[in-house]
Amino acid sequence: MRHFGHIAPEVRERLFHREPCEFTADSPARLLSAALGATLYSPATRPKLADDVLKQGARGVVSMVLCLEDSIDDADVAAGEENLVRQFTHLANLPDADVPLLFVRVRTPGQIPDLVRRFGPAVRLLSGFVLPKFTEERGVPFLEALTAAEAASGRRLFAMPVLESPDLLYRESRVQTLEGIFRAVDKYRDRVLALRLGVTDFCSSYGLRRAPDMTAYDVQVVASVIADVVNMLGRADGTGFTVTGPVWEYFRVQERMFKPQLRQSPFLEVQAVELRQRLIEHSMDGLLREISLDQANGLLGKTCIHPSHVLPVHALSVVSREEYSDAQDILRPERGGGGVLRSAYTNKMNEVKPHRAWAERTLLRAEVFGVADEDIGFVELLTAGLSD
Repeated sequence: MRHFGHIAPEVRERLFHREPCEFTADSPARLLSAALGATLYSPATRPKLADDVLKQGARGVVSMVLCLEDSIDDADVAAGEENLVRQFTHLANLPDADVPLLFVRVRTPGQIPDLVRRFGPAVRLLSGFVLPKFTEERGVPFLEALTAAEAASGRRLFAMPVLESPDLLYRESRVQTLEGIFRAVDKYRDRVLALRLGVTDFCSSYGLRRAPDMTAYDVQVVASVIADVVNMLGRADGTGFTVTGPVWEYFRVQERMFKPQLRQSPFLEVQAVELRQRLIEHSMDGLLREISLDQANGLLGKTCIHPSHVLPVHALSVVSREEYSDAQDILRPERGGGGVLRSAYTNKMNEVKPHRAWAERTLLRAEVFGVADEDIGFVELLTAGLSD
């Protein structure tokens, strides 16, 4: 699989200075953690779940979470488990099925070994588990269960803990909770692919819900938690983890109205530009602002509950030609001693030592999401994916 792999090769060649790399579920963890992108959630009870997985994979989704927790009723858990086993078996029996990275969000530690056993040979399609309401006390049994299931199945399995506990939100217990979370995930570092933020649960603790024209960063009690999570768990000194962006709750049917028009050709150039601009301004403004703020605050990827969110997340994750040039300059071997240099674009200062960690992260993002060609921006990347 690869990001933007669903669009035609000749279109990718036009859009990218450096195309996104190919990867598989067996690729190194560092690469996979950066490549998660827009992780699409789906209730595990959907009757045609296997078809949904294949359809979304063909549309550019590279990671999915099949949820047995908050997205389904308590009474439906057993049926959801049975459906998961049935749908995984169906996918595993399809010849050459190209599926995204698949994770299961469980409720209890005991579900992990039980599902792995029930999947049988189809476990080869499973990349791991999402662990809800993660704290040190709650999380360690999940991680122990995952380690045992991995050993029993012979399949590498990753954990993605969700940070959403009230203890993490409340000021008086936050630092202690974060320290405990770090101890737990550090002990199982090789198994923890990324940390996910449960902002909806944070808001619930105060009876809040952000409006569609507001981002998580406009809700100060939530923004403060994100800042502290990145501060203690997302450091670039080798001790940190990939932290993914929070879910965007809203979707609008208007953006589907544009898709048939984007398929029509030839466009008059003015019409195309106006159409693309309307698509961005009227359908996605809040989402785009939040994705940009996620990246500015050290988050990579995003939890998504609607397929229309996937392409914007991926399009804004592509590295610009200017960013790529700066990162390469900073990391040149001859710059190892430090110093300051003017950007090749002559519009900024690149200071080698302070900017090194940024440059390393930028080149990793460039590897998985690609580098846009000169004068190719978000609009071109988005509409290419929509109109394919």
